[in-house]
Amino acid sequence: MTVRIGVEEEFHIVEVETGRLAPRADAVLKGLPEYTFTTELQQAAVETNSGVHETLADLYDDVTGARRRLDAAANAHGLAVVAAGTVPLARAEDTRPTPGRRYRRMVDDYRMVADEQLICGTHVHVDVPDRDLAVRVMCEVSPWLHALLALSASSPFWANTDTGYASWRTMVWQRWPTAGPPGCFADAAEYDAVVQGLVRSGVISDVGMIYYDIRPSAHQQTLELRICDACPRAETVVLIAGLFRALVTDARARLAAAEPPACPGRHEWLRAAAWRAARSGLEGALIDPGTRREAPAAQVVRGLLGRVRPALEAAGDWPTVLGLAERALADGSAAHRIRRTAHHDDLLACTDLAIAETRGEERPRPRRTAPPRRVASPGQAAA
Repeated sequence: MTVRIGVEEEFHIVEVETGRLAPRADAVLKGLPEYTFTTELQQAAVETNSGVHETLADLYDDVTGARRRLDAAANAHGLAVVAAGTVPLARAEDTRPTPGRRYRRMVDDYRMVADEQLICGTHVHVDVPDRDLAVRVMCEVSPWLHALLALSASSPFWANTDTGYASWRTMVWQRWPTAGPPGCFADAAEYDAVVQGLVRSGVISDVGMIYYDIRPSAHQQTLELRICDACPRAETVVLIAGLFRALVTDARARLAAAEPPACPGRHEWLRAAAWRAARSGLEGALIDPGTRREAPAAQVVRGLLGRVRPALEAAGDWPTVLGLAERALADGSAAHRIRRTAHHDDLLACTDLAIAETRGEERPRPRRTAPPRRVASPGQAAA
């Protein structure tokens, strides 16, 4: 039986003419079904929730359909949506928190961390009905998650500035107290005890604030991937979903065969690997999980493909995932495409590119007026 998958995507809401954030989530979401479209902490962001699917083709149709509906709703207000980790011209003063007791408490407790939550991610859910098994799989797949981050990297700019990173969203996200790689746990009881301890400490207010790179869902029988940037191209979402499902399937098989654990409980190198992926994307070195040494990104991604090929073939995903992965390596990360646009044009053109890719278009639509030129430094190349 094929393991089912689903995704959650976060989108920035921007003014088309200026590229600035627009706190108009309530207007954009009006009339859209709440089970598919919902709010986020900041009013300049919205989230979509896919259905649950067995095939990547069905997932792709769902994701692109939701994007079309959301784009049409935004366009009716002179706005657009952007699936990217950050948008280049974002400023905290251009948005405001979404009303509600929980969000108000988060703003009061975390201040600038919440104020500057101007980031969007892609989350993938994979069915793992046994919660004890989900916790063990979480540890098993963790050494490979940074490769998925590199594939998603789409946030080189922050507040008009080239950060030098492929995923600056990762750096912003890791300011939350429970972000980053999780620990390894023997079973769900041990994991849940740690989570409840964090809630009792007062550092977080509820279990929904466990922001690990991967976690067992608190309300579904799934394992949830959370490390990735939002992805301009829907094809990248499908690629990451296919790879993550294959990693989970592979891990379950290895655990059933009682193979030695891939992650022996040392997590300092997992955080370092995530930093390396956020810095470099696909354009520099990543950490090879086998050697824990630097290796070209293409080598690490192809190593991941080789590891999970049996799982991909069993699901019928191998041709699709291989083709999407090779295209990603050939085209470079979204961060690379965005930074290249800034080098040749300006930051508003970067936003136009991200809007176009979010819509499934190859290039931005012509502007009605010539905008003021905003030239950004391309920054130093990723190390």
